[in-house]
Amino acid sequence: MNPAGRRITEKLSDDALSAATGKDWAAWFALLDAWGATSRTHTEIARHLVEAHGVPGWHAQSITVGYEQERGMREVGQSSGGDWQVSVSRTVNAPPEQVTEAFADPEVRRHWLPEGGFALRTHRPGTSLTADWEGGTSRLSVYVTPKDGARTQVGLGHTKLPDADAVAAYKDFWKERLAALKTLLEN
Repeated sequence: MNPAGRRITEKLSDDALSAATGKDWAAWFALLDAWGATSRTHTEIARHLVEAHGVPGWHAQSITVGYEQERGMREVGQSSGGDWQVSVSRTVNAPPEQVTEAFADPEVRRHWLPEGGFALRTHRPGTSLTADWEGGTSRLSVYVTPKDGARTQVGLGHTKLPDADAVAAYKDFWKERLAALKTLLEN
């Protein structure tokens, strides 16, 4: 298995894709091959799926990523621009403002996130924040979404990673750190 994770074709089944779009992976790949998609950009492919085939946005992105991975145009964990990135999410029983504060406030942050060179760039309380990581060699983006009751979904993206091994390591790291954040905020 790829250290960065599973291909999208392994996560989204033929049956689910076909139910949502009318075609399975093989049919979409054949259609895109006939269109000459290997010489197109990610944006061009996704736009073509939406405009010419009426594929909804999320599925157009999924088909595009699946096609690019299948045709060797990108690896798992690699963006369409070639850089490496990872994303993780967690739902916590805390309000959005408390979640963003746990990232922004160094005193709170030290209880769940070991020093790793976190340098806050932007902070929109209860909404989002960005930070440099390890001296700016990579970047973090955190978005929070209120859920039912007092629950909040935390989505963390870590970009500008050097390779697939870093993607795999940081995926595990951020899963552990968001679990620690959850424990802190819920106790």
